[in-house]
Amino acid sequence: MKPLDGIRVLDLATFIAAPLTASILGEFGAEVIKIEHPEGGDPMRRFGTATDDPDRTLAWLSEARNKHSVTLDLKSPEGAGTLRELVRRADVVCENFRPGTLEKWGLGPDVLHALNPALVILRISGYGQTGPYRDRPGFARIAHAVGGLSHLAGMPDGPPVTPGSTSLADYISGTYGAIGVLMALRVAERTGKGQVIDVALFESIFRVLDEAAPAYAKFGIVRGREGTATRQVCPHGHFPCADGNWVAIACTSDKMWTRMAVNVLARPDLAESHPKTADRLAARPLIDGVVEAFTGRHPMTEVVRICTEGDVPCGPINTIADIFADPHFAARETIARIEDETLGEIAIPNVLPRLSETPGEITNLGPALGDWNERIKDILADESQVRIGRNND
Repeated sequence: MKPLDGIRVLDLATFIAAPLTASILGEFGAEVIKIEHPEGGDPMRRFGTATDDPDRTLAWLSEARNKHSVTLDLKSPEGAGTLRELVRRADVVCENFRPGTLEKWGLGPDVLHALNPALVILRISGYGQTGPYRDRPGFARIAHAVGGLSHLAGMPDGPPVTPGSTSLADYISGTYGAIGVLMALRVAERTGKGQVIDVALFESIFRVLDEAAPAYAKFGIVRGREGTATRQVCPHGHFPCADGNWVAIACTSDKMWTRMAVNVLARPDLAESHPKTADRLAARPLIDGVVEAFTGRHPMTEVVRICTEGDVPCGPINTIADIFADPHFAARETIARIEDETLGEIAIPNVLPRLSETPGEITNLGPALGDWNERIKDILADESQVRIGRNND
């Protein structure tokens, strides 16, 4: 038994954001049908590190998990007609085309809701469905820039960067999309009425900038790049170790600093002379210098041990190789190893979140193009699967 057993999701989207929403729903029991163009399918199939299968990169295998593929040309009358029939038999549609694209194809929310009033429609785009920028193309890197994150990332005297060069906006937006879908499904169950969920990549990034907005509105503060530290607390940042590795240390309260000074640095005098955050921020070069001198005397593992025994938050700055060797990742099975029938064992991030009674699972990796083209005929032929009226019987 899975939380979303019986829910059918049509994934019309490409790349990461809205497809991630569909993947999350699929991990918890939803049946996810990925609608792809017959000629090549989702470009994500060829994005990232290639495998022996030319249409399934490692990125595709991971991000298109728990889905099956059906090929339709939505621009054609036949393809659009088939989708309309599928919509009558579905609970959720996920899409991330540029705003207005579905409407141009005669598949806008008004049309889809006429076919299935309880349908939940997730629309993820760079700038959202409204506003002067709605028609602009957008990707995660653009969202990081427009949403304010890139300006904050990097060293104080260096250029703005994208943290980790990862598609963070896509993953955050896909997660918000899943939250929105689950809430909208709850409403549809009670009322029989579906709705549209509008997620903009730039807004997902803006949402995670902690106090940047109120600090500017109230005091005119424009934060800049802070490098390995942060302007809010001290010591709080990344510090080099004797063996060339780095650690992250976070003293976010005065109590933590006291433990750091007494238990780790053996400098109780600093706990007495700089007891408050404001004291330490005013003397940041001194405080950070003492901490860096400590980390620089020991290899990384020893720094982590001493800090941990002193009850100070500290962790290694891991590479992916470090992660694969880490016993904690192994104990929690954070890395799932899934057997693919043609490519062998593939390691991917495991399911999140963890539910104690009805956990999610990975049933299959990214599918071959059109693997459900025959299966879909049975679904379309079965009128008992039509959703109209089902949610408010």
